[in-house]
Amino acid sequence: MVLNKNITSRKVIQNLTCASCDNSDCLIKRNLDHISSSYFIENKKTLKCKKGQQFIIEGAAVNGLFFVLKGKVKVFRTGINAKEQIVRFAKEGEIIGHRGFGTEEYYSIGAVALQDAVLCYFSKSDLQKALLENPKFGYDMMLFYANELNRSESKVKSISQMTVRERVIDTILYIHRKFGELNGFLNLPLSRKEYADYAGTSEEQVIRVFSSLKKEGLIIARVKKIGIANIQKLKNEISEHNFYLDS
Repeated sequence: MVLNKNITSRKVIQNLTCASCDNSDCLIKRNLDHISSSYFIENKKTLKCKKGQQFIIEGAAVNGLFFVLKGKVKVFRTGINAKEQIVRFAKEGEIIGHRGFGTEEYYSIGAVALQDAVLCYFSKSDLQKALLENPKFGYDMMLFYANELNRSESKVKSISQMTVRERVIDTILYIHRKFGELNGFLNLPLSRKEYADYAGTSEEQVIRVFSSLKKEGLIIARVKKIGIANIQKLKNEISEHNFYLDS
């Protein structure tokens, strides 16, 4: 199998078998009993990606999908004036690159490892063949896309009706729901710019909102570390926007 050009610089390591994988939420792992052909699993590539390395280039040809085996990943798109818009953050078991799979020839997003990561890579041709041959796998993939569309539409609706403060709070709660806490702080340290790029605002606005929330005793801020001091009050501020829809 020929790997996509944008991942040839990533280190291909010895394949970890899907059967021994601990990511029970992974779409492939859930369908192992329903995938009849062994070629699909045997052709999988396991790739090592260093912190800060980009493994999907926006605009590159779609040759396959990535699944996060270990680590955390930032998925983004380039907007007006080359401004980065973070679409989402991904963790173990999640799919990267699916928005272009089957519908477009090029990736509409880019992806960067936020920490050292291990990725599983399945080629486009192998995936298409497996989906055609295994109805249960194809059905689960369809449900995955339906849920993705629902979350995307809910997020667009909520963001269009939120103030800057509400969008920043929504981002904090999203990170908390998805990655949890470590030693009292969110288990995903991000720069103020990354918070801004996800919330759809400026770095200066994020700094101002963080300062206000800190003075109000709602968060704790130490450099890139953010802790939640009063989660219920944060939830109450955006409860009318159904914050819980985007997990």
